[in-house]
Amino acid sequence: MTTQDDLRPTLTTEAGAPVADNQNTETAGVGGPALLQDQHLFEKLAHFNRERIPERVVHARGAGAYGTFTVTADVTPYTRAAFLSEVGKQTETFLRFSTVAGSLGSADAVRDPRGFALKFYTEDGNYDLVGNNTPVFFIKDAVKFPDFIHTQKRDPYTGSQEADNVWDFWGFSPESTHQVTWLFGDRGIPATLRHMNGYGSHTYQWQNEAGEHFWVKYHFKTDQGIRNLTQAEANALAGEDPDSHQRDLRESIERGEFPSWTVQVQIMPAADAAAYRFNPFDLTKVWPHADYPPIEIGRLELNRNPDNVFAEVEQSIFSPAHFVPGIGPSPDKMLQGRLFAYADAHRYRVGINADHLPVNRPHATEAHTNHRDGRLYDGRHGRRKNYEPNSFGGPVQTGRPLWAAVPVAGATGTHEAPAHAEDDDFGQAGTLYRLFSEEEKQRLIANLAGFIAKVSADRDDIVERAIDNFRRADADYGRRLEEAVRGLRKQK
Repeated sequence: MTTQDDLRPTLTTEAGAPVADNQNTETAGVGGPALLQDQHLFEKLAHFNRERIPERVVHARGAGAYGTFTVTADVTPYTRAAFLSEVGKQTETFLRFSTVAGSLGSADAVRDPRGFALKFYTEDGNYDLVGNNTPVFFIKDAVKFPDFIHTQKRDPYTGSQEADNVWDFWGFSPESTHQVTWLFGDRGIPATLRHMNGYGSHTYQWQNEAGEHFWVKYHFKTDQGIRNLTQAEANALAGEDPDSHQRDLRESIERGEFPSWTVQVQIMPAADAAAYRFNPFDLTKVWPHADYPPIEIGRLELNRNPDNVFAEVEQSIFSPAHFVPGIGPSPDKMLQGRLFAYADAHRYRVGINADHLPVNRPHATEAHTNHRDGRLYDGRHGRRKNYEPNSFGGPVQTGRPLWAAVPVAGATGTHEAPAHAEDDDFGQAGTLYRLFSEEEKQRLIANLAGFIAKVSADRDDIVERAIDNFRRADADYGRRLEEAVRGLRKQK
């Protein structure tokens, strides 16, 4: 018998070839890094990066400031990164905050993750740590990122964000349950950019001088304390003062009240990863502090405002592929996709020579490349040769990789992540829910129910799928949410 699915068209590439797997990136073995031959992944990401002109595809609404990072603990047993080499050492930084889904003209006080993109101007070149104000994310594979953002942006027909699209995708993506619980909880709308934490979110690699490597997660704990807005407070503020967060950051620095964050890392010995109870490279999960306690390593202070928002905030570029010796990537499939996507987006949005702009070029050293010409090229290289090797005194390779090699094995293909004992999509979401006080649970349920209830009246299937994910995280969570949604939809 022919089913409805039999009548649906086959998903294809732009060339018309059928797509075998739209959920998993092709990797070098189970748990290995992404492969350049995955044309579907790169076609999706490259097309996605070029869908909006001229603002950023995501993180368009932003504010930024310069500052200083100071090392407060000896981490040389774990990394040979020069800017972390001694206690008291200081490095200039630039931090850009942003909302994710909103356009350049949107309000600050909205329910959305906040980007926390930090550039270290180190003596070994720029190191970019591109994170958020949440320790987890909605999805775990970059091949799903364009689809996810399409649900958050304006619908092609209505021109508005549609609850149908958002909850349809989240319902089919149970790994989003943890992040959605974060987003609709009290921390979903920070009162200011100064009163929220930042996180590297992904797992990264540190390598020491002996060649040993470790897996790390970054935490930036606000020294101002956590402050949030209720949905009602945010609605009022967004209407009265759409620039509230940007102005608060600028004015606090102007007053000399420099915001700061205590910087911590969790460190996992490389040998622990394979047998850890869940995939340590899964962006939808946190590492419990009981397993790997956070260690304080430094302090970040913002102390100088940009002189020109467009030149320094809008034209600033960040890429998680900007590493320095002693720091590198992990097999995190979301990170692997971002290593390509961010730099590619900036080449398109700002230009192939965006790194020549003052906010983006190295401040503590000089870049020596063989790149020439293109938009924004300033002729800085003069008559110097643009190839390597050469006999005219040009730059030479060091022969020493920035980070440690990671062994991979297995057949190429679109693999799901390697299995670990606790690799479910709901356990950590349920744990987070149970950590909330009764008042926090009530606000969480109200925030979620208010949005789910906006799903079209004839699409109860979308509603049920969405609620079922929360029910699987915690029975009480799902029951209370179902009751609240049912009550609101009856009123419609």
